[in-house]
Order: sequence, then structure tokens, then C-alpha cells
Amino acid sequence: MVRAVVGANWGDEGKGKITDMLAQEADIIVRFQGGANAGHTIINNYGKFALHTLPSGVFYNHTTSIIGNGVALDIPVLFKEIQSIVERNVPMPKILVSDRAQIVMSYHKNFDAYEEERLGGRSFGSTKSGIAPFYSDKFAKIGFQVSELFDDALLKEKAARVAEQKNVLLEHLYHKPLIDPKDLYKELTEYRDMVEPYVCDTALFLHNAVREGKNILLEGQLGSLKDPDHGIYPMVTSSSTLAGYGAVGAGIPAYEIQKVITVCKAYSSAVGAGAFVSEIFGEEADELRRRGGDGGEFGATTGRPRRMGWFDCVASKYGCRLQGTTDVAFTVLDVLGYLDEIPVCVGYEIDGEVTTDFPPTYLLERAKPVLKILPGWRSDIRGIKSYEELPENCRNYIEFVEAEIGYPITMVSNGPGREDIIYR
Repeated sequence: MVRAVVGANWGDEGKGKITDMLAQEADIIVRFQGGANAGHTIINNYGKFALHTLPSGVFYNHTTSIIGNGVALDIPVLFKEIQSIVERNVPMPKILVSDRAQIVMSYHKNFDAYEEERLGGRSFGSTKSGIAPFYSDKFAKIGFQVSELFDDALLKEKAARVAEQKNVLLEHLYHKPLIDPKDLYKELTEYRDMVEPYVCDTALFLHNAVREGKNILLEGQLGSLKDPDHGIYPMVTSSSTLAGYGAVGAGIPAYEIQKVITVCKAYSSAVGAGAFVSEIFGEEADELRRRGGDGGEFGATTGRPRRMGWFDCVASKYGCRLQGTTDVAFTVLDVLGYLDEIPVCVGYEIDGEVTTDFPPTYLLERAKPVLKILPGWRSDIRGIKSYEELPENCRNYIEFVEAEIGYPITMVSNGPGREDIIYR
């Protein structure tokens, strides 16, 4: 059985925890898109970890972790990450890297930083991990695929060709140091030596695993609203964040994905620029940020304070629809226990009209939230194991959200730990 774990909104929904939890019954966990630009925070028996490239199932002995062909593979980051978990007594995970994955080069990160600098106040709020330049090169067909590392003549020729093209921009647009083809070739051979033991045809491996009836988890990065087609373009990421892309980014048939677990936060948060209709500010936002997540709402990659908002039914309904949601995992519900009243965004007012359908970006910029106020439950719900034991107002909140978004909330997370989960 193949299941996908994806985000409903802007990312940071708590997918890492849900993947880590579901990995108990999984044989294989696949990262299918994105790079080291967003992290997953996981708390388990080994401690607290922020993963960026490794799939969130690496903490179990029985799992195989796959870096799929759709991933932006930052080889030094992957290796630092493996070392960092092994140093903390996590057993060495079994890792396979797709021979069709493409490599994030050092110049991709440089170009990312140079472009943000050039844009100044109009920048995208990039994490400067090289993601947009990497995917640009992939689709311009001048990226380096892992398989190419093993053809030395091709590597030398291509390093010279790519350096020539990049140097035009470095010299005339950015006025920065040029790339030496010899240095570029050396960087590539170093990457080859690091990654060689892990490389295989992961699509074939998965094909055989599906035939053997193995349990496979596809792990996405960020959420629906950061998808380049269906998100808040242009303030989006550069690879598809949708479960449907899991088939492409892992190399399996689309019809094999039987369950799509879409992770939704009990309030909203976002990192980076872009429209965010239910956003709140000032002391109200500071308090939610302080109490939020585990140790506060700060980016797992950048440490930047996340932008905060109330739960957005319009965005979440849209996000769940695009994911093809079968189950909603509703996270960080315990955080809201301090509130007497909890506002929920149930519609957008645009030019005097109210809609419950998520519009394209130019209209989103003009939208004002239509809020409904629900009574809070004023208590700590951590440690509760069954749905019936939750306070009445807490259950009412979950059921209200479920009715508004139109998808079943089958899991409720009421704490940061692996076991802090209520099944409905």
C-alpha cells in the first residue's frame, strides 16, 4: 500500500511528526520533491531533530529511506545530516539515492543569494538553499543528474559548458567572481565519491516493493499553497508540493497512491513572503508564536519567526481538494488551550463580495478575512488519548473545521511527541 503525507497550506504543518508516526508500520519512506530549503522537526525517544533532506522515517531500524528522483539533492547537506543523527546514537539508516535525482551545486546557492540581493525589497524571502536556480537548470536541461557523475568524459565537457553559461550572468548581471571549470569538475568528483555507495535505480526498487505488497510512505515538503501551479504564485516553491507529484517524484504509477494524509494545523503559520489572508500581528501573533509548535513557531531551516494567523477554512479546503485528501491529520491543537475565544476564517471578502473558494493571487492580495468566533476550552489537552475525553468546545472546534473543509479529520495531534495522537 502506498500512502502520501503532504501539507494543506503553506508548509510547517507538522508533517514530520505524522510521517515519523506512520513510519512505524512502513517498510519504505520516500522523499519525492523539494530540497534542503525546508525542515521537518521531529521529537522521539532519541531527542529533537530538524531534518532537511532525510525522510522522517530514518529513526526506525526496519525502514529503507529513499531520496527520490524529484528531490533537489544537496549531497553535503545529506551527509552532514546522516552524521548528525548517527552521532546522537540513532542506528545508521538504510538510505538509497535515485540515480535520476539531480544535484544542487554550490553555484545554485550563490545565484539564489545574489538574486535575492539584486531584488532587494522585492525579494521572495528565499532560504538561499539554491532551490529556484536548481529547478531552473533542471528544466533548462543543464542540471547534473546523479547518473552523470559516473561518466568522466561527459562530466569534464559539461562542467566547462555550464561554467561558460553561468559566467556570463556572474560577470554582467551580478558582478561576482566567475566559476572555474576545473573547480566545478572537482566539486562534482567529490560528490560522486560521497554518494556512490547509496546510488541505485530507486524506481525499480519501488516497483518490486509495490509488487511484494510493501508499505510505502511518500513524504512531501511544504504544502498546497506553495505549489508552483496551484499555489500563491509567484511566492511559491519550485517543485510541485502535491501528492499527485509523488508518483512522478518517486517513479511509481499514480494509481498506486491509495491514501493521501493531508496535514493541517489547528491555526495558520507561514514562512516567506506572499498573500496570507488570516494573518494576525502584534501581541496576539507573538503570543501564538511563543506557545506554538514545540518551543515556538520558528523556521526549522532558517530560525526565522513564522508569520501567524487563525485557521483558514478557505485555504485549507482548497489545499485538501488539490491533494486528493482521504484523511486529514489535524496538528498542534493543544496550543490553542489558552484562548477564551478562537477566531476562524470562514470566507474571504473581495471587493465587497464574500467567497469560500480560494482565488488566484491578484485577488488574494485584496481579500479580507471573514471571521467566525468559536468558544475556547481553556484547558491543557496534552496526554488525552481518546476523542471522547476532549473538552466539548475542543470537539466542537474540530467538528466545525471538518464541516467547513469537507474532508474527514481522522487524526488529532495534541502534543509534539510520537504518541501524542488521537485517532477518530
